[in-house]
Formats: sequence, structure tokens, C-alpha cells
Amino acid sequence: MNEIRARLSNDSLNSYGTRILTEGLDIEQYQRNPVLLYMHQRGFVVGQVKDIKKEKDGVYGTLVFDEATDLSKQLKKQYEEGSMRMVSVGIDILELSDDPKMLVLGQTSPTVTKSKLYEVSCVDIGANDDALRLSRDGNHLTLGKDSKNPLPLLTNKTKEKSMEQKKLALLLGLPEDASEKQILAKIQSLLSLAEELNTLKKEKEELTLSAITSSVEDAVKDRRLSADRKGQFIELGKKIGVAELKKVLQAMNPAVKPSQMLGGVSDGAWKKLSDVPADQLEAMKENDPAQYCRLFKAEYGFECEI
Repeated sequence: MNEIRARLSNDSLNSYGTRILTEGLDIEQYQRNPVLLYMHQRGFVVGQVKDIKKEKDGVYGTLVFDEATDLSKQLKKQYEEGSMRMVSVGIDILELSDDPKMLVLGQTSPTVTKSKLYEVSCVDIGANDDALRLSRDGNHLTLGKDSKNPLPLLTNKTKEKSMEQKKLALLLGLPEDASEKQILAKIQSLLSLAEELNTLKKEKEELTLSAITSSVEDAVKDRRLSADRKGQFIELGKKIGVAELKKVLQAMNPAVKPSQMLGGVSDGAWKKLSDVPADQLEAMKENDPAQYCRLFKAEYGFECEI
């Protein structure tokens, strides 16, 4: 076996507290000269990397040892036997971002959103969080345990903003990694819903007031309530509701007409105007003109004019 397929890089968090986004990693230039080095050292070419491809979970390539040197032969043997397994990439950083939506738990430095691959090395201790070699502003670094981190740290303000955004997303029922755009859209949706509910509330209040007023006015017409108490009972209806107000109004007895009490004789006993005592005619005509006209017509056969 002289070819070994390996993952060269992915989006995972490394030991410098940053991430190298696969989407923004430019591999085109490296594909023109895909040298395979030993421990990131110039002058120690041990082969080349073929068939370099970006896939969903990272960048992959096939290691091919040229066996032109004892070191290349040794490394080929070690990779075949499994005593060497890791590879590490050399990357030029082109662009950083501290956008909260690109941060993950535990991240302390901005995300590398754009970069360029310039070499791949065989390493004894590798993986993204231990042996990734980066270059920024002309300074090279290897992500090892004791290496100095040249990347800027996220400010407390950025971290706090990220945490607050995650909390807000969860409160809104969104995933904690929801973007600012998604959060704003959710807030706008809730504001629109609140506005609709407020409109419905106002419409309900208007309909309820209309029903209360109508019930009170009907009670006034039925003489269950005097007109001067109309406002009082409308306010009562606002407090106890339409249904309870109707019960109260229905329990009230209609006021007795003055003509019904005149002389102690019910107007039901009068069939025509001549049945009404003479001393009560004027009172009836003034206080109950409808009853007067009814008896007048019964007496004379035509409508009266008052």
C-alpha cells in the first residue's frame, strides 16, 4: 500500500480557541504544488497529496510517499503500520470574524472565515487542536501545547453578546445557535401577533359595551330602570359582564304607570273612554297618552289627536 486517505482539516474547535471554516479554505493554489512535508519543515519533502477534495465534514486528500529518501521510506512504513497517523496543514489566515453566530461553546478567539492552504505535513502529534500550523501577518505558529497564540482574543463584550443572544434565542423557542436575523424575524412575528391580539381585544371591548348599552336601554324602555340611572348600570355591566347584568335587569319589576293606579282601578278593566272616571281622564291624557288614545278609538271609532 503506497496511498493513504486522510482528513486534512475540518471546522472543529482547536487548542487556540478558534475554528478554521472549511467553506472559506482556499485549496486551489496548493493543488498546483501539493507537497507533503515532515513536521512543517521546508526542505523535508517526503511525497505529495493527491485527490484533494472538500466534503461535508472537512477537507480530504491522499498521501503518496515518493520513497526518494530514507525519511520518506520510514514514514511510509510507519503510516502503514499505524505508528504514525496524523497530518497537519499549513494555512495562511486571510479573514477573521467575531460574529456570535459563528462562535461555538468554549471558543476564545475569532473564527477564521477565509484562509489559504499552502502545505500539508506528516506529524507525530496532530489533529486540528494540536498540530495545525497557521500563518498570520507573516508569523508562523504550530498549534501545540506550549505555543504562543498570535490570534486576538474575543472581548468580554463579544462573549457576553454571544451568550445573551443564545439566551434570547432559547427564550423565543429557537435553537441556541439561531442567527441574529432569525431572532429578529421571530421578535417581529411576536410583535405582529401582539398587535393582532390587541386589535381583537379592542373589538371585543367595543362589542361588549354595545351589548351592555343595548340591555340597559331595553330596561329603560320596559320601565325596569329610570333613564337617569342608565350610566350607572352601564358601568355596572362593565364590571360584572353582560350575562350577569341581564340577570339583574330581568329581576327588576317594571314601574307601574300612573294611570294604572288612578282610583285603584286597573286600566285592563276599561274598554272604552267612557269607562274611565271623569276625574281621571285628564291625568290619563297627560301621563298615559297611548292608553287614552286606545280607549278614545274604542269609544268613537277613529284615532285621537293630542
